[in-house]
Amino acid sequence: MQTETPPPAELDRDLALTPLDGPDEAVRRFSGHLPGGWSVGGGINGGFLLAMIGSAVRDTVPDRPHPVAVAATYVGASTEGPAEVTTRVVRRGTLTTVAAELAQDGAPRITALATFSDLAGLTDEVGTTAVAPVLPPPEECVRTSDAPPDFLRTAPLVERFEMRLTPRSVGWAVGQPSGTGLLEGWFRLPDREPDPLMLLLACDAMPPVTFDLGRPGWAPTVQLTTHVRAVPAPGWLRLRQSTSNVAGGFFEEDCEIWDSAGRLVAQSRQLARVPR
Repeated sequence: MQTETPPPAELDRDLALTPLDGPDEAVRRFSGHLPGGWSVGGGINGGFLLAMIGSAVRDTVPDRPHPVAVAATYVGASTEGPAEVTTRVVRRGTLTTVAAELAQDGAPRITALATFSDLAGLTDEVGTTAVAPVLPPPEECVRTSDAPPDFLRTAPLVERFEMRLTPRSVGWAVGQPSGTGLLEGWFRLPDREPDPLMLLLACDAMPPVTFDLGRPGWAPTVQLTTHVRAVPAPGWLRLRQSTSNVAGGFFEEDCEIWDSAGRLVAQSRQLARVPR
C-alpha cells in the first residue's frame, strides 16, 4: 500500500529557491519569493531572511548541510516580492565557507559570510557553564498570537509560529515593562520539528528586547551573527534574549536557544537600531 508524501511545512515552502544556473558554476544564483506573512513593521523579518540565505548556501554545498556560523549585515529593508540570492564558495573543507548576498530589484539587501559543516559528524564533547533558563510550562505562558489586533497587523509573522512568552516577559504589553532588558519564552513551528536551518529563524523571532525597556516598535537589524552549536532535539525550543547596552541609537541583543534535551544549540548577537 502506497503512503502519501506529506506536504512540505510552511517554512520550507516559503524558503524554496529555484536555481538559475548549473550546480558546477563558480557563482550560483537562486530566485525566490519573500512572503508578506513573514514581515514585521513593514519589512521581512531578519531571521527569515537569514534562513533563506542558509537555504541557498545549503543548496550550494549539499555535502555540508548545516550552518555553523553565519554573519550577516543588513544593507537595506526587504519587502514582500521576488528576491535573488547569490552564493560563492570561498573555501571548501570540513568547514566550508560561502559568501552570499540577497538582493531585490537589483539592489543588495543582505550580505553574509556563512560557514557550513555536517554537525552530525563533529565531536559531541560538551563542556559548558551555561545554564538553561527555567521557564513555566508553555501552557502557563502567554501566546504572542493573542496580542492586540493592531500589533498583529504590523507583525503578521507571529502567526507563522507558536511562541509563548513567560508572564514576566510581557509587562510591556500592558504598559508595565520590567526594565531589565530580558525576554524569555518557548518557540516552535506547528508543522515542523527544529533543525539547524530553523535556528537561524528562531534567533530573531522574539519581539525586540527593547520592548522590555519600555521602547516598543520596529528595531531594524544592522548586523546579526548566529552560531549553531548542535542539531536540536525534537520539541519546544527555549529562548532567552537580553541586552545590556542601549547607546547612540543602537542596542545589542543576545539570544540563546536551548532544545528540549536541555542543550544550548544556538547563540546569536545582533546590533539593531533603537525603535523610533
